[in-house]
Amino acid sequence: MNRTRDRYDLLYELYDRFDTRTLRAYQTFVDVFPPVDSRVALDHWQDAESALAESKAEIRESFDRGEPLAAIAAHASRDEAFTALDLCERHGRPVSAFVLDVDETLRSAGSTDNEIPRETLGFLTEFHEAGMPIVICTGQTLENVKGFLIQGLGSEIFHSGDLSVVYEAGTGAFTPGHGPETKQLLYEELDETIQNVFYRLRSDVLSEAPEEIRRGCHLQGNEFNVTLKPNFEIGSADATHVIDRALVHQLRLLGSAVSEACDASEDDAMAWVRAFYANADPEIRTVLEAEDELPDRSADDVPDDLRNLFERIDVAYYEGDAAEIGSRELNKVVGVEAAFDVLGLDEPFALVMGDSKSDLRVMEWVAENDMGIAAAPEHASIDVLDHVIRTDELVYDQGDAAEILRVVYALNQIARLD
Repeated sequence: MNRTRDRYDLLYELYDRFDTRTLRAYQTFVDVFPPVDSRVALDHWQDAESALAESKAEIRESFDRGEPLAAIAAHASRDEAFTALDLCERHGRPVSAFVLDVDETLRSAGSTDNEIPRETLGFLTEFHEAGMPIVICTGQTLENVKGFLIQGLGSEIFHSGDLSVVYEAGTGAFTPGHGPETKQLLYEELDETIQNVFYRLRSDVLSEAPEEIRRGCHLQGNEFNVTLKPNFEIGSADATHVIDRALVHQLRLLGSAVSEACDASEDDAMAWVRAFYANADPEIRTVLEAEDELPDRSADDVPDDLRNLFERIDVAYYEGDAAEIGSRELNKVVGVEAAFDVLGLDEPFALVMGDSKSDLRVMEWVAENDMGIAAAPEHASIDVLDHVIRTDELVYDQGDAAEILRVVYALNQIARLD
């Protein structure tokens, strides 16, 4: 019998013979609801733990390779296990690292009250204890990420040396426990021209803003990127309006800053910057058209010195959420590469989870280099979903990142069957 058929038959028999649904319920209860001081609750927890142990033992004794099969049955549904088998056959190796976005990926404002669910945290803890390096890859500031990771995963895991934070979408990487390599300020490697443009943007973005933007936005506390966030509920009509206006303001300010760097007319630079980024991003074009700010110029005619600078600067628009200017030379791929290097991962095969354009770059990078697989929530951007569906089809319900972690858990156990 060939290996594929053997694995298939083992999984089929496992889910056909055993009550895996009840087994998973016991495992989830034991993992997510640890024993507490209440006598009644403790008794209930101990009963569940005993039933779990008995069920796993029965599976282990029923198969020659019972240990990984018992683990699969306790964590993954039939569909998740067979999805894992497909991944194992397609890629031929287990996942050896995680690269995880946070907002609207691990947690969701709409379905998890902006908290990482306990089941997801439990799986990440279990993977970490098994030696899986974790890279948290986010647009948030380092201090924000440190706060909720220590709260959710605990200080011991955060400072273990096997966890890294790529923050501000790649401007820095923080890997506790690695001496002088713990904090890498990647933006300091940029040349003086680019750094001066960003210092100018940061100093003027609020002081030079119209009153509507000063009142309706705040400057995110980044180390390098210049990000305006709304003072309204994300996605609301007020937030959308003020972020649209903030985008226009930031483009004007960028035009002024690059005019100094290139010794160009300020009015010309402001017009060219809007023409260039409208051509580069349909969403930015839509905003500029709605705000009557789209210049009557072709991006093909942008002067070379300005074009060379624009091609190094990224303008990102997230409807009702943020307007951001960053460096194209600093992105999540650069940050993840730096994190992998510090973590000592020479040939990783990573699970990349994310929902936005910045995450897509990492997904495409691992796909092009046969370094991993990608997963996304159902509400991710169209381009992200297109990539995920064309590769391994790992799309999950909003707020249910644990589904993908269960699949990966099963994948890694299936790899042990050999």
